[in-house]
Amino acid sequence: MSRHTKRRIFNIIIMLFTGLAAIAFLMPTVLTIANSFMTSNEITANYGAMLGNMTDDKKTFISENVNLKFIPDKVTFDQYASVLFKSPDYLLKFWNSVILTVPITVFQVLLAILTAYGFSRYPNKFKSIIFFAYIILMIMPYQVTLVPNFLVADFIKDNVGAMFANEPEKIPKFISNMRWAVILPGIFSPFSIFLLTKVMKRIPVSYVEAAKLDGASELKILTKIHMPLCKGAIVSIAMLVFIDYWNMVEQPLVLMKDTDLHPLSVFLSQINTGDIGLAFAVGTVYMVPTILMFLYGEDYLVEGITYSGGIKG
Repeated sequence: MSRHTKRRIFNIIIMLFTGLAAIAFLMPTVLTIANSFMTSNEITANYGAMLGNMTDDKKTFISENVNLKFIPDKVTFDQYASVLFKSPDYLLKFWNSVILTVPITVFQVLLAILTAYGFSRYPNKFKSIIFFAYIILMIMPYQVTLVPNFLVADFIKDNVGAMFANEPEKIPKFISNMRWAVILPGIFSPFSIFLLTKVMKRIPVSYVEAAKLDGASELKILTKIHMPLCKGAIVSIAMLVFIDYWNMVEQPLVLMKDTDLHPLSVFLSQINTGDIGLAFAVGTVYMVPTILMFLYGEDYLVEGITYSGGIKG
């Protein structure tokens, strides 16, 4: 067998493996979308055994086969009508997710751009120590910081409440609704700063020196050199941050006592214990922002991964 034939067989095996892996990863998403268009009777017929097990107080082993179907017998939009028009709770939770995720993404990326520029343009021993502290914070799982965040948030809320003890109606809304307890730690997350600093350090110094010879200010160097060269990385980071906080559960569950302010990611578990057909529709609506963001930023994501030293490879 020739070397060319062996390489061709190897490539075919790799393609088959990656194709099967892609199908395995996409199957739950396709199944959710397809089942969201099924009628309630068809869903009951396919998942009756599982539905009974989910609603019973005593969990039992599912002995019957669950019929996974990717093509509905009859397409219906009743589930979406319930989600979008008949039950405002779902849309309220959806907008709660938007209110929490968008500010975190926008301000975390803006803070990362400014901080990474400082780390990359003016390196010194003191900044290296601070950057090392960022790495330590990034390595720590966010579950470890939940308790300190909760204690700080509770302390601030109690002290502000004491200041307005006689006039509780004057307590600032951003303090009373506790959304800030989730948003502020998210904005100052070290993840974006670490990645963007590594990217900005790869920008050739000659670019900056040429701009300085032309009389460019620091703001112009940032906006005309660093940000355009790091555009792929910035969009990639924004996508990763958005997806991470769009799917967050622990932070709002621990830090926000008012369940009416919880995002849809927390509310999904409550839907799954009831009408599973409705859960499919809500799950599909829940996936739409992340899917659209990926479709828009796919090229930027690849560019951000392959970017190296001002040259795309």
